[in-house]
Order: sequence, then structure tokens, then C-alpha cells
Amino acid sequence: MKFGCFFLCFIIGFAVFGQQTESVDFERISADIQLKPSIKEVKLYVKYEFKILKDVDSVYLDFGTVYHYEIHNQNFKGFVKDQNNKLIFYNNEGGFKANQKYEFELVWFDYPKKALYFIDWNHDGKKQIWTQGQGKYTSNWLPSIDDMNDKIEFDQTITFDKNYEVIANGKLVDVIENDSTKTWQFNMNKPMSSYLVALAIGKYNKKTELSKSGIPLVYYYYPEDVSKVEPTYRYTKQIFDFLEDEIGVPYPWEIYKQVPVKDFLYSGMENTSLTIFSDALMTDSTAFVDKNYVNVNAHELAHQWFGDLVTEKNGTHHWLQEGFATYYALLAERYIFGEDHYYWQLYEYANALLAQNKEGKSTSLLNPNASSDTFYKKGCWALHVLRKQVGDDAFKTAVKNYLLKYQYKNVETSDFISEVEQASGQDLSQFVKTWLESEVLPENDMVKSLNQSTFMQEYFMVDCEVFTSKCNDYLESGISDEAKIKVISQIPNRLKTEDFINPIKVRQAIALHLTSIPKTLKTEYESLLKDESYTTIEAALYNLWVNFPEERVKYLQQTKDIIGFSDYNVRLLWLVLNLNTLEYQPDKKEVIYNELVNYTSPEFGFEIRKKAFEYLKLMNTFNVYAIQNLIEATQHHNWRFQKFAKNLLQELKEVKKYKGVIENLQLKK
Repeated sequence: MKFGCFFLCFIIGFAVFGQQTESVDFERISADIQLKPSIKEVKLYVKYEFKILKDVDSVYLDFGTVYHYEIHNQNFKGFVKDQNNKLIFYNNEGGFKANQKYEFELVWFDYPKKALYFIDWNHDGKKQIWTQGQGKYTSNWLPSIDDMNDKIEFDQTITFDKNYEVIANGKLVDVIENDSTKTWQFNMNKPMSSYLVALAIGKYNKKTELSKSGIPLVYYYYPEDVSKVEPTYRYTKQIFDFLEDEIGVPYPWEIYKQVPVKDFLYSGMENTSLTIFSDALMTDSTAFVDKNYVNVNAHELAHQWFGDLVTEKNGTHHWLQEGFATYYALLAERYIFGEDHYYWQLYEYANALLAQNKEGKSTSLLNPNASSDTFYKKGCWALHVLRKQVGDDAFKTAVKNYLLKYQYKNVETSDFISEVEQASGQDLSQFVKTWLESEVLPENDMVKSLNQSTFMQEYFMVDCEVFTSKCNDYLESGISDEAKIKVISQIPNRLKTEDFINPIKVRQAIALHLTSIPKTLKTEYESLLKDESYTTIEAALYNLWVNFPEERVKYLQQTKDIIGFSDYNVRLLWLVLNLNTLEYQPDKKEVIYNELVNYTSPEFGFEIRKKAFEYLKLMNTFNVYAIQNLIEATQHHNWRFQKFAKNLLQELKEVKKYKGVIENLQLKK
């Protein structure tokens, strides 16, 4: 139902919507936001301020859906155009005149289907609210302008339960305490595209430190995750200080905040001054070796310049955001982890691009429909090659000039290339043709560049399939860990006792590749269960359990208290192995099975749920509760998990013992 309380709703057609940014500039949107999570309702009191650039008859806002709205400006009339999701305004005084400023207030409430997510309010869990505007459109919950070429100052005032922490773009300028609520007022002093508007609400603690330039860096975390704060946010200040120095342009906002949320759609999102990231990236010191937040951390921070300060005009130039963020994140990692790490990651990116090329999916970097690998990894490679071609000084000068010239504006690829040509004095037409316009992956250039690293030269030279006689000595030599891992992957069955005397990543490779364990290496292999690596422990536990059935009780007892990563990788494997070890804890099998099934419930993150579902499928032991949770998962907001659940449910329907149960449960919903 829709109500227009202050104007007539005209049921008429409307002209094709052109580029409104050519005639209208929305300068400021100030939103007073009230949220009712139990019914997933958002109520807004929004003030809009805009300037007319040239005479127009009407102005519009984008929206997703609407339940109720009111316009507060006696000179305006308008109507909703459902098929275009536009709220169109006319001015009673004869249209909107060039060089004039206008404002109005809008009362709006709705139950948004996307872009604003209410997590766990109808069952046990984290109880959060968070947004994701890129690819989903902020207008789904806040009527605004979807066109990223209209940069607007967004200020948010949010009223919510005082027992929660409320976080949004910009600087927190005031907090007003009411009876049971608080009102948080956030101010952005510079404009941004609407897809970068964000808020997050949940039970959080926070830690703050200052960058070298005095910018507050605020790290949010769940109270129970206090031990994960340092490993998760490790190197953040170093990354921030490095990027400010490397880019040569000061961080463009007043504060930088990072907050983890449950069941996020991506790894992270670079909302202006506020990165929201998946809580699956919260890590303890052991997990840091295998999975950490460093690269995502640096990538999203780099976006504060490349994407937030300077924004693409359209998808054709998306690499100006993702390629730059990937490249500068890699530069930050080089600063922290060294030159060898930098070239290793370039090699990994090259492998991903080569795999894509073999599948016939390579595209131009300027193709708006290019893959993520193209935008991110090929974009990173293009910048690496360009910098080598023009030199450090010219490259850094060009980047600085580019950011300062187009700050708070929108750009095309030619804008950046022009700055590099000017700074370097070089004609870059061949570079543009080879790296940006061509669909052909420049493999020879990539190999040539990698061979500039002696570390990579050594890696390429180590090959047990070619130099068989040398392999017996490789693992005791001074070659790199990466080269040793390559050797292990090629000759796992020729390992010796002394090969276990290696760094943790090499031992991890042994755990992953040596699946048939000779008795002569049993003692050394058992030591892997004590390594500070959840990947190693998971692989070693399974392989030992398979190879030495007489020792299963010992291995399970040794690992009974290990959880593992945020997806509970070790614990879930332990539960499954326990259920399949009849002699271990025979009186606890029902409790163990119920724990495994419980991990399929919405209370847990989708990463944990997915693993639990996969193990139940492997054992063919779904009960009614697990199937109920699987049916619920088919409506999950994370499309990847939703797709997984739908496919698995369809598979179970083909199994006789589950078919009737599923049909009965679906009828009851």
C-alpha cells in the first residue's frame, strides 16, 4: 500500500530518464533514521538540498520500494513512478530554474528487501544491522541518487537502543541519551557517491589509535573477540601511514573506522571513512599464518583514495578503483612482508589470469562486464608494468596530480593516462592498447617482469619433474619456502625425517600433500598436530586418523579443544571423526551429533553452516532440524550461500528418506 499525503499521485507516463547530473546537483542529504529491527522497518525524515544547473521541469530521486511517504514543501508536487523506481517532483512555481537552490523534506518508511540487512533479530545470534550499497543501491533504504556521478554530502542521525553501538560514515559529532535509546549524529564534511553511504549497528567494543598524521583509526570488535583484536588489525597503522606517504595525498576524510559484521556479502566494502568487513576475517594469532585480514585491510583502505575520493564515471573504468586498490594493497604488503612476497603475489595473480585465459574468458580491462580477476588482478599488473615503464618518480607524480585534480569528482581512464603521459613525457598509446584495450593477455610481458626477481627465478628453476636427481637435497637447502612447497607437491612420497625440520608453511605443505603416511615418518607427522596453523592441524588430524586407525582415540583426545578458523574447520572435522570412531566417547555420540547439527542453525555464520551441511551430506545423516535449517538457508540474503542451500536441498529431494520430510516442512511454511 502506498500513500501520498501531501500531493496528488498522477498516473501518467514520464519521459525517459536521462543524466540528471547534467541539470541537477544534489549537494546534501541529511537523514534522521529510525529502525525497528523486529519488523525490519526503516523510518526516515530526510532533508534534501540541491542546485539546478540548467532549467528543468522536474527532479527525481531513486528508491527501491515504498510503503508510505510524505513531501514537506508546499511548492512541490509529485508522484511515484513504480516501473522506474523514481520519485518525481514538480515545482508549482513554473519548474526549476538554473543557478537556484531548492530544498524539501521527505518522510519515508518502508521494509527494504536489500542494501539494508537486519541480522538475527528473530532468533539467537549477533543481532546486527548493516548496509551494503555497492551493487545493491543505497536507494533501496534511503531515497537518493543511484548515479555515482552525483557526489553528495550525506549526514546521518540515527536513533536506536542505547545498549548497542551505532557506527556510520563520518565524524561522530554528538550523542544524545534518551530514556531507552541514544541518538548518534554523524557528519560528513565532503561529498561522496551514494553507494558509499553506510551504517552498522551491533554489540561492539572498540580500540582507537592515531595515524602519524593524526587521523583516528577505530577498530571495532565483538566483546568476546578481545584476543583477536591485535592479530586481526595487525599492521593497520603501518599500512595507513605507508599509503599516505606512498600516494602523496593526505587521507581525505576525518576519521577511519572498521567494523566486522556477520554474514557479509563480500570480504569487505570501502564505504567512505567506514570499512565494513566479514567477521570471518577476525583471526587469532594461530590463524594469522594461514588466513588474515592484512590484504583486505589494505585494499579497502586504498579505496578511500581510489574509488571514494576519485570515482569512476561508469563500469568501463572500474579498474581505476579495483585495479588501483589491489595494486596499492600489494605495495603495502611489500612494505610489511618484503619484495619476495610482492613478486609471489604477482605470480599468483598471473596464474589466476592464465587460468581464466585458458577458459576463454579473458576480456579487455575496459570491458564493463569483465570479471573480478580482470578488474583486480590484471588492473594491478597493468599498474605494476606501467610504473616500471615510466619510473617511480613520474608514476608517483602522476598519481598525486590525478587525485588532486579530480578529488571529489568522477573520472575516465584517459584522465589518469593523460597525467602519466604529462609526468613522464612518454606516449602511452602502446601501453593502453596492450594492457587496457586488448583482450589478449600479455603473457610474455608478465613472465619477463617476474624474471626480474631472483626469488622468482629460483622458484622457476626448482622443478623435480625436470631435475629429478637434485630433489633429494632441495628441502635441506637454502631455497625459499615457496620453492620447497613446490618440491613437496611434486614428490610427497620421497620425503625424509629431516624434511620436517622446516618452517611452518613448508610443514603445512607436508600435511596437505603427504596423505599416505609411512610408519617411518609417523612420529614426525604427529608433530604437525602441534603446529601453529589450523590448516596444518586439520589436514594432519584427518590423515593420521585415516592412516593409523589404532591411534584414533589418541589423536581425537589431543585435538578435542581446538576450534580452528572462524568457520570452525578443526572442530567440525573433529565432530565427524568422533562420530565415526565408535570406541571414542561412545556414551556421547548423541551429544556430538546434536552439536554438529546445531551448527546448521541461523545462529551461526553461513561459513560454519555451510561446512556443517556438507559434513551431514557426506555422512547422509540429516535430521528434521537440519533440514528445517537448510530450507531457511534457501532464503538467506547472501546469494552464494542461498545458491548452495538451494542446490543441496534439491539433491536431498532426490533421496527417498528425505523427500517426504522436505515436502511436509515446505507445506507448513
